[in-house]
Amino acid sequence: MYSFGELFATYLSAETLKIFGELKINLCELNDESRSLNLKLSGDTYIPFSKTNNLREEIKHALRLDSVTAEISFSKTAFNAAVAEDIVTEIRTKNIVFNGFFNEALYKLENGNLTITLKYGGYDRICSADFEKTFKSIVKKRFNTDVNIYFDGELESAPINLPEPEVAVKKSPERQKSMPKPEKAEPEIKYDYKPKDGLPVYLESAKLFYGKKIDANVKKLNSIVPPENEGESVYVSAWGEVFGLESRIIDTRRGGKMVKIKFYFSDTTNSFCASLTKFFDPKYSKNMDEDAAQFLSDISPLKDGACVIVNGDYSFDSWSRDFVLEVKALAAIKKYEETDDYDGEKRVELHCHTNMSAKDAVSSAGDIINRAYKWGHKAVAITDHGVVQSYPEIADAVGKIRKNGGEFKAIYGMEGYFIDDTRHNIEGLTAKEKAKLRNHQILLVKDLNGLKNLYQLVSDAHLNHFYGRPVIMRSSLDRLREGLIVGSACEQGELYRAVVDGKGDDELLEIASYYDYLEIQPLGNNEFMVRESANPDKVDKKGNVTPNRFKNVTSVEVIKNFNRKIVEIADKLQKPVVATGDVHFLKKEDGIIRQIVMAGQGFDDIQNQAPLYLKSTTEMLEDFSYFGDRAYEFVVENPNKIADMISDDVIPVPKGNFPPVIEGSDDLLREICWKNAKSIYGDPVPEIVEKRLNKELNSIINNGFSIMYISAQKLVAKSEELGYYVGSRGSVGSSFVATMAGISEVNPLAPHYVCPTCKHSEFFTDGSVGSGFDLPEKNCPHCNTPLNRDGHDIPFETFLGFKGDKVPDIDLNFSDEVQNTIQDYTKTLFGEENVFKAGTISTIAEKTAFGFAKAYAEKMNITLNQAELNRLASKVEHAQVKNTTGQHPAGMIIVPRDKTIYDFCPVQHPADDVNSDIITTHFDFHSIHDTILKLDELGHVVPTTYKYLDEYTGIDVNTVSMSDPKVYSLFTSTEALGVSAEEIESKTGTFCLPEFGTSFVRGMLVDCKPKNFSDLLQISGLSHGTDVYLGNAKDLIEDGTCTISEVIGTRDNIMVYLIHQGMDEGRAFKITETVRKGLVAKKKVSQEDWNAMEDDMRAVGVPEWYINSCGKIKYMFPKAHAAAYVISAIRLGWYKVYRPLEFYCAYFTARPEDVDVPTVIKGRGAVLSKMNEIKAKGKEAAKKELDTYDTLLVFNEMMARGIEILPIDIRHSHAMKYLPENGKMRLPFGALSGVGEKAAYSIYDAAQKGNYVSREDFAVEAGVSKTIIQNLADLGALADLPDTNQMSLF
Repeated sequence: MYSFGELFATYLSAETLKIFGELKINLCELNDESRSLNLKLSGDTYIPFSKTNNLREEIKHALRLDSVTAEISFSKTAFNAAVAEDIVTEIRTKNIVFNGFFNEALYKLENGNLTITLKYGGYDRICSADFEKTFKSIVKKRFNTDVNIYFDGELESAPINLPEPEVAVKKSPERQKSMPKPEKAEPEIKYDYKPKDGLPVYLESAKLFYGKKIDANVKKLNSIVPPENEGESVYVSAWGEVFGLESRIIDTRRGGKMVKIKFYFSDTTNSFCASLTKFFDPKYSKNMDEDAAQFLSDISPLKDGACVIVNGDYSFDSWSRDFVLEVKALAAIKKYEETDDYDGEKRVELHCHTNMSAKDAVSSAGDIINRAYKWGHKAVAITDHGVVQSYPEIADAVGKIRKNGGEFKAIYGMEGYFIDDTRHNIEGLTAKEKAKLRNHQILLVKDLNGLKNLYQLVSDAHLNHFYGRPVIMRSSLDRLREGLIVGSACEQGELYRAVVDGKGDDELLEIASYYDYLEIQPLGNNEFMVRESANPDKVDKKGNVTPNRFKNVTSVEVIKNFNRKIVEIADKLQKPVVATGDVHFLKKEDGIIRQIVMAGQGFDDIQNQAPLYLKSTTEMLEDFSYFGDRAYEFVVENPNKIADMISDDVIPVPKGNFPPVIEGSDDLLREICWKNAKSIYGDPVPEIVEKRLNKELNSIINNGFSIMYISAQKLVAKSEELGYYVGSRGSVGSSFVATMAGISEVNPLAPHYVCPTCKHSEFFTDGSVGSGFDLPEKNCPHCNTPLNRDGHDIPFETFLGFKGDKVPDIDLNFSDEVQNTIQDYTKTLFGEENVFKAGTISTIAEKTAFGFAKAYAEKMNITLNQAELNRLASKVEHAQVKNTTGQHPAGMIIVPRDKTIYDFCPVQHPADDVNSDIITTHFDFHSIHDTILKLDELGHVVPTTYKYLDEYTGIDVNTVSMSDPKVYSLFTSTEALGVSAEEIESKTGTFCLPEFGTSFVRGMLVDCKPKNFSDLLQISGLSHGTDVYLGNAKDLIEDGTCTISEVIGTRDNIMVYLIHQGMDEGRAFKITETVRKGLVAKKKVSQEDWNAMEDDMRAVGVPEWYINSCGKIKYMFPKAHAAAYVISAIRLGWYKVYRPLEFYCAYFTARPEDVDVPTVIKGRGAVLSKMNEIKAKGKEAAKKELDTYDTLLVFNEMMARGIEILPIDIRHSHAMKYLPENGKMRLPFGALSGVGEKAAYSIYDAAQKGNYVSREDFAVEAGVSKTIIQNLADLGALADLPDTNQMSLF
């Protein structure tokens, strides 16, 4: 072991060597890639931390490094009171929250007990900031000893003698009392007036719920200047709406409890982060759990969405590296809500856009409907741009209103893009030229016939007339106009444009005569015309001039005259005039969301947002007051008359379930299931089998679901006929009928033995066995045949609900090689005209939303702090503005033969791709999931791998052992592979095993040490859940609270466990559903209900750790899905152990990806060298290089096991298959980079013909590029063929 001085003498100063030279070097690690040095030193004499800091900087400068870490440990005897004081100084340097409190403190150390006598108080702040934990950690790390810490002296706050401003602190929590509760409830004050100073809140409504008193003299957040220096603070009194609230109860090392609360709040001018900490000391709290719960109850008004006044100190927090407001007082305040208080019949809005409107509007249909209903409007029309994708949400919102006893009418409409092809000849025009003829119009659905016609119009526009936007042709509308009301729309409507362009009355009358009503809008909607009137005419590159249409719109009075002209035309034609708001956002304050979305799309004029919010009756009457008494006619009377013309029976998606028909499906399902059950379990079947099968069949058939099972069964049978097994996914494995019908390989019965010969069976129903695969080997007691083992104890209820009436979702993994064939077979089964791809709708995601918020700040030329940027981005994300449409990768929608797709929804191309031949549902498939059949026919690599394993080995995957000890050892070691962990860079042998080969899951395997199938099933569930493993099960396993087999791994575990504990099945199911959906963690279940569930669990002996774990879970994976993953991993693991060459050949054949052929054919040394080269790049490595690295990991493992690679050769290589050849792997043509499947087969077919005299000859026959031929030649794949056919004469 070197001393520090021996190694660093030539680099460092004499003074530094004098201090550190005698230290021993325990570790010296230099990382060339990151230019960092990691030192671990040890010595007998303590060295102050300030000297250590100097050492790091000196080494860093001397060796020109980016970073240096130096950890020094000392002997236990080196720790004393003076050292303790130095450690406190170090902690204070790193965390300014402690500044001042330790000034002039005294330190006394006796028998491992350190007493710190404080002079200036701050005890609660010291405890709440984890001082004790930090101090003990440092002492343990540096001196390998434990110390107990006690505080004495002045514990409460006292004046601190510092030159800088005083740091205000709270009194210690044990003396702080919660606010006394009034004996009688205070009378409710009605705030039916607008708040003062234009604020959206009533400051006078403040109700204190934390602190001693509230200061309501608030400032705008954007006016508050943060302190200039660390350690300083500024006092803040502000109001804001709360968001991002987080609360934690932490057990301290000292035995106390700490409630830490962090939240953000915004007054719309800016956002601040705030923190609140409450400490509970066992010396002063008789029941800390109750006190903590009471404190959280006292501050319960603090919640996301609440408006509060916040008082506190604003300062820089060194831990979060941001400014944070430390809360001293909080008061709840009421928010002002806009109302429509017009006394009389109220208006109906007939022109509303939602977040489905081409990134032009931001409010949801549900929010619009709920506000209109709350305001007393009897109806509202939703009219999105060119689409009707908000219809399902409209129906849902109205349905909830009616369910609660209310009455409201939704008017289903659309603002269509319209071309009058009866007036314009569009043949031969380009899409761009056609787009110039495009106008807007409003279509409102009167009845169900009109709805179906609109669906056809929308479909035709998307499929046949998409010119930048989906366009409705007048000829199509004329044919399908029945049941529709047509309005003239906004300033982009045909009529309004004609008015602006100064067309004569005759032409205006002709245009207007086509519409059922004419529309006018508030002046503010069209004020942009006045701004644009000064713009010059546009001149393109060819010199073509486009006149400024708004040149003459020099004042608002001109816009008034436009509206007057429309009224004049309407009067001549005796058509109603309707005043609409062209709503694009619900509330005034929501306008910023639209501005952000516009900024993100590159629009420049975002500062001049038109007032496109939902207006009250009074506001609209004021907007049209220049019409005198007729304003009431336009604003109230006419819209209500049109609303009265609309039927109440319009529902966008019919209620009920409309499956396709396969004659005799009920009887066929019964027949298949009973036949297979008897073949496995005998006749008669055991009672447990009979009860489960009858229960499921009755539920499935009585609810009309048999067609779904039979459809899946036929698809599986088709795949197996083609030679490919099918894997199940999702919860379908919870259904024993699915198992018996051959749809799922997962058996959900209780773990059991069954004899393949005499059918003797033994079931384990007490929960003592997790999986039948974990049962020990056993011979039949009757015929001595080895018993089969199966069953995973999965309740049927988790698939079809407790009543068995939930529409099943059957997901199947087909080989990716036959996925298209299976989807085509679906069309054969049900008719091509009845089968469509399931459509999807994606919204603006978090990352995009954040980019939009930054673009908004740039275009508005304002600086926003991180909290405000996050708030604005969050608003955009939560607005769920449609970004694009797509298709489910496997979902097939089946329409029954007696219906058409237009009975359910329109159709379109995914992402409006006019070149696509795929047709999807216009609605997101979730909207119709429970109405018409959806089959999930996924393409997956595992069934493909099965196919090649069968082909290469002749061993059927269904016959391999599911209980082989060597196979299970792969999940904890590499021994079964015959290699070391170091050789393959993994402590497990799970590379290539589905769901178990990733770095994260391999880490889980190392942590959890699974012993059997049940443990692997747990790990599979944990790895796919949210807040199930990290911060939950992982901690419980590590601290020894429970084992991997005992934690909550899958959703079904909860129900099964609670039932085995003695709980009623219905209650167990309710608790399971509450937990697995994350309703507790997301605070979407009332505390009262969850408390009752907790009590019910305690009543049957459920431990507290289990209950607490339930409360953290946000999403849980289905046990059946996890079981399917583990089954495939065990199957493939068997081949990996016992037939390694064929395993790797099948693995790569099923994954036709580029391979670094030049590297792998040089052997393992070259592979390792390439891997190290990529690793050295760190984060600079490109994605393609990282993919190459992952592939090389597998090649390295294979080579470490002694399997060699044979190069590509035209005499021996296949097009795409990696072939076993004389104990080695032969590479295919498709392995070569740049050679796709088509080219690979061209080369292969040419190679089969043989007898080529030159490369030139071969290239002509293969029909591939010279580059590919040259690459093959460079690899020696062309058997020394000469370049050309020419013969030398010499």
